[in-house]
Amino acid sequence: MGGQISKQKQVSREKKQLGELQRTEGVDFPGSDFHTTDHKEWMSQLLGEEGGRDLKMEDIVWPGTHDSATNKIGIPCVSRPFARCQSCSIYHQLLNGCRVFDIRVEKNWHVCHGILKAYKIDVVVHDIKRFLSETQSEFIVLEIRTEYGHEDPPKLEEWLVEQLGDFLIPQDHSVFAKTLAELLPRRIICIWKPSKAPAPAAGSPLWSSAHLKDDWIDTDLPYTKFESNVKNLAKQPPVSSRKFFYRVENTVTPQADNPILCVKPVTNRIRRYGRLFISQVFKRGLADRLQILSSDFLETDFVDACIGVTRARMEGKA
Repeated sequence: MGGQISKQKQVSREKKQLGELQRTEGVDFPGSDFHTTDHKEWMSQLLGEEGGRDLKMEDIVWPGTHDSATNKIGIPCVSRPFARCQSCSIYHQLLNGCRVFDIRVEKNWHVCHGILKAYKIDVVVHDIKRFLSETQSEFIVLEIRTEYGHEDPPKLEEWLVEQLGDFLIPQDHSVFAKTLAELLPRRIICIWKPSKAPAPAAGSPLWSSAHLKDDWIDTDLPYTKFESNVKNLAKQPPVSSRKFFYRVENTVTPQADNPILCVKPVTNRIRRYGRLFISQVFKRGLADRLQILSSDFLETDFVDACIGVTRARMEGKA
């Protein structure tokens, strides 16, 4: 009990630290005043603006979600609150502007989070194909991986290639320096990370996990996670000189030494500080390293912040 009380005090201190940082430093950054009314086709909007045809893959700050397909995970009101990280479907996340997805699967093709399962992967792919059929120039980074402690789903790689077909951008390092206009009509980078099966090779329709990196910190302490994210981002080369995506996850995770184990109240400790993170990245001279920023329970204001920086880069302001 004493340990839990001490942990609660530490959480409270760190929440105050983040709040004070935001109060004293602010949340301004190049593009922070941007807000769109069309999250469904924000990439198409950028391509239609002056300079949009020169927008490269490496110029984009990609808004993403963590444990993206957990809206129907587990049993409602029983196990779901302990594993759900998103409240809406992949299709509705796409409508809200999300463009990077973190999908975990198990051997029977179910999406999962730890031991809990949701719908099968075909639901995710159906949502993506539906969205692509309704848009012309929206790009997606789709990470699919075998969940830790689970076995690989058989023949999933072949099925993904069959389903996503001509939308897939083949694995090629030169893609990062290409413009979106050059890559069209192909619009999906699909990263497949099996547990034991061979990784996709260069030139394959799918990409290996070496092309999407992050530094996962398993903590429920918001200031600790915030500062760790900054420090790990500082270790990365600028986006213009790397041949992989680097993801920062603006999330914290329930821990066994804390009585609050439901995902939403825990991750809310940091979720509201996405704009503060971007602002601090600029103030600390790391803006040229920012690429993917992911969140639990995605909100459109978070998406607007990512689009704003992308637009500022396109205009030479960031």
